[in-house]
Amino acid sequence: MKMETLVKEFLFECEIREYSKMTVENYKKQLRHFTDFLKEEFDLDELEELKPTHVKAFIKHYQLRQCKPSYVNDNLKAVKVLCAYAYKEKYEDYLITAEIKNVKEPKTLIHTFSREEIKKMISYYNGNNYIDIRNKLILMMLFDTGIRVNELCDMREAQIQDSYFIVYGKGKKERVVPKNPLVSKTLLKYTAAKAKYFQRRKAEDFLFLSKNGKRMNGQAVNKFMKDCAKAVSVRSMVRVSPHTCRHTFAQQQIYNGLDLYSLSRILGHENVAITQRYLESIQDSQIIANAKKTSVLSNLN
Repeated sequence: MKMETLVKEFLFECEIREYSKMTVENYKKQLRHFTDFLKEEFDLDELEELKPTHVKAFIKHYQLRQCKPSYVNDNLKAVKVLCAYAYKEKYEDYLITAEIKNVKEPKTLIHTFSREEIKKMISYYNGNNYIDIRNKLILMMLFDTGIRVNELCDMREAQIQDSYFIVYGKGKKERVVPKNPLVSKTLLKYTAAKAKYFQRRKAEDFLFLSKNGKRMNGQAVNKFMKDCAKAVSVRSMVRVSPHTCRHTFAQQQIYNGLDLYSLSRILGHENVAITQRYLESIQDSQIIANAKKTSVLSNLN
């Protein structure tokens, strides 16, 4: 079987399973790199010729180029998923990547937004025009629900309930996240401003729209977040992005007493181990402060 044919079939399977467009595009790009590498280095284009040594050579190829371990592992993940698909479909008698381990990644400390920075960023958009109210609401939702930026951009009005939002995550899995009363209040203002702004303009059927009536995208959200962060002097160590809001949400919820299992459900993680990685960068000083509040001796009475 041609590797090119296998990749096309696998990508078609991803679309059937309703993987996000971004996931499918990433797999497409990463697997093209893999098949190009196999052809150029080994003149290999048949699945039957593929061996674990070829995959290891692919890893080494990136390492020699001094690519970050996270980048290498991201590309390796695509190869592993492809090989798993080939094995599942019985195109191969064994799982080619079964014994291939990921490259060791150094632990990176993710600096999250402080509570003061959250307040400043949300307060920055204080106008009554459509764009200001929209940006304020987006920031409030990112910080208070922990949803992914694509989940937010894909949201429609039908997903808004009285006390929660219905969210469709990876693989179209449905979950619910709480809706804070402050978010509900801003949402009312936003709905009115949006209706007025698009009274004579065409608009797509999404909750958050650009000024041209198109669905908001992650790049646009990222852009106005960076502008806002710069204006309110967010610390330079903080990587300003919607995903950092998600990390911030996770840490703040733990600080405020939410249990790990509930947090994992709200974030839409497949297991608690993924959630734990979000919490690895909690400062030791914060852990000590929290532990003092829950001291065994102090809570005997």
